[in-house]
Amino acid sequence: MSFIATPLGSILGFIFNFTNSYAIAIIILTLLIKIVLFPLSISQIQSTKKMNEVQPKIKELQKKYKNDKETLNIKTMELYKDYKINPLSGCLPLLIQLPILIGLFTVLREPTIYVFGGSMEMASEILGKGFLWLKDLSQPDLISNIWPNGPEMITGLPGILPIVSSATTYIQMKTMNTGAAQNSTTKTMAITMPIMILWFGKTFAAGLLIYWTVSNIFQMGQQYVINNHYKKD
Repeated sequence: MSFIATPLGSILGFIFNFTNSYAIAIIILTLLIKIVLFPLSISQIQSTKKMNEVQPKIKELQKKYKNDKETLNIKTMELYKDYKINPLSGCLPLLIQLPILIGLFTVLREPTIYVFGGSMEMASEILGKGFLWLKDLSQPDLISNIWPNGPEMITGLPGILPIVSSATTYIQMKTMNTGAAQNSTTKTMAITMPIMILWFGKTFAAGLLIYWTVSNIFQMGQQYVINNHYKKD
């Protein structure tokens, strides 16, 4: 994924040269990417919304034609046609976005290579400047950042940023699924995903969690806009 990570790293470095803050540069780059991908996100969310709306009817068809798979497929396609739904339309935006997001993830995981041209000295100096309560953006955010002299069993726990990342992940997923016909997998993910972010967040570089948190907040705002301005679509 370096063919995507390399230009993204160059852009992040360019933004840093203007802001002189690695954290602010991450925030700006995250917002720029989200804005560029906004039309695709609208398409994906609207497609998902339509699919959720017809789920009760699909379940009725599945119950009615449970012993006749061929008729079930025909009736399901007719239902999609009536509601002007393309079952694959929600996949294309995701397939386009995914490589970009993986590329950005790679950049933030290895900034020395992709942002600072392999210079360990430069990376150490810039990342070591920290941001707000964070002492080093290349290191995980643990309780030790705000309670350095606390008990060892406490200071090794996830700090503020993993907690905020986990909370925004939970809220964002609940916002996405409000009013939707949620299946058991969706409900399980809405619980397990935030827990995973909280737990593994204590091992992620703080810069990566800044991206994750800003991305979640943007998506919550994006969902609000779509829910309130695209209701008739």
